[in-house]
Amino acid sequence: MKYIRSYPELFVLIFVTFACYLFLETQIDGMAFGRQGNFSSVDIIVMSFLISVLIAIIAVIAGVGGGVIFTPLLLAFTSFDTLLIRSTGLVVAMFSGLISTGPLMRKGLADIKLVLLGAIPIIVGGMSGSFTAIYLAQRLGDQSDGIIRLLLGLMLLFIAGIFVTKSSSSDYPSKKKVEPFSHFLKLRKTYWESSLGSYVSYRATNVKISIFLFLLIGFTGGFFGLGGGWAAVPLLNLVMSIPIKVATGSSGVLLALGNAAAIWPYINAGALIGVIAAPWMLGQVIGGLIGANLLTSLRASSVRVILIIILFASSLKLVARGLETLIGIEIPVL
Repeated sequence: MKYIRSYPELFVLIFVTFACYLFLETQIDGMAFGRQGNFSSVDIIVMSFLISVLIAIIAVIAGVGGGVIFTPLLLAFTSFDTLLIRSTGLVVAMFSGLISTGPLMRKGLADIKLVLLGAIPIIVGGMSGSFTAIYLAQRLGDQSDGIIRLLLGLMLLFIAGIFVTKSSSSDYPSKKKVEPFSHFLKLRKTYWESSLGSYVSYRATNVKISIFLFLLIGFTGGFFGLGGGWAAVPLLNLVMSIPIKVATGSSGVLLALGNAAAIWPYINAGALIGVIAAPWMLGQVIGGLIGANLLTSLRASSVRVILIIILFASSLKLVARGLETLIGIEIPVL
C-alpha cells in the first residue's frame, strides 16, 4: 500500500494496461488479425508491451535510450521489415528519453539554451537519415536490409567498445578557457546541486564542433532508428563540459525533438503502424517509471554489464545476417 500511495499514476497505468490486454486475449479472436510464426497478432502485441517494459527498465538504469536496445534486437533476431523496426525504434527512443529525464526536468536541470543549440542540427540530421534510409530501401530492396544490418552491427561493436573502455563521466567538469562563440550565445548557467548543498556553475565549450557532432548524431539516429542517447550525453558532458545531470536532462528533451521529426518520413512512407507502435510506447512509459524508482536501489554497473552483453550479441548476429544477405553464405551465429 505504501508504494501505491507513493506512485499512484504508475499503478493506475499498470492496472489499465493489463485490463486492456486481458480483454484482447479473452474477447478478441487473435487469428482474425493474422499470425507471425506460432503467435497470433494479439500475442505479439502483448509480448511487445512486456518486452518494452523490460527494455525501458534496463535503459533507464544503464543511462541509455531504449532505441539502442530495441532496434538491434529486433533487426538481429526477427524477420520484420527493417523500415518498420527502425520507425518504431525512433518512437521507443523518443518516449524513453522523455520518461527518464522527467525527474531532472522538474528540478530545472534541462538547459533550454543547450536544447535550442542542438535542436536544429539534430532535427536536420534525423530527417536526412530517415529520408536516406527510405531511399535505400526503395532502390535496393533486400540488399538494403543486408547493408543496414551489417553497418548497424559494426556500429554496435563500436558503441559496446565505448561502454567497456571509456572512463566514467565527469560529474562536474572543470571550467576551461572562455570561447568567444560560447560567450556570444551566453551558454552558461548556475543551478542548485542538492547532493553538494551548493550552487554549480558551468560554461559550454567546443560549441562549433559540437554542432557538427549533433548533426551526425541526428543522422545516425534517423538512419538506424536508434535515437542518440548513447552519444548525446557523452557529447554534452565530455566535449562541451556540461555537468552530467544537466547533460542527461537536456539530452532527453533534445532527442525527443529530433526523433519526433525523424519519424515523419517513415510515417509518410507508411512504415509506422500504430497498432504495433502503441504497445512499445506504453511499455516505455511504465518501464521508465519503474526503472526510475529502481535506480536508487540497484547497482547501475551490473545493469550496464547486461547492456554490454546485449549489444555484443546483437552486433554479432547483425553482422552475420548482413553478410548472409549480401554474400549469400549462411553463417551459424546464435
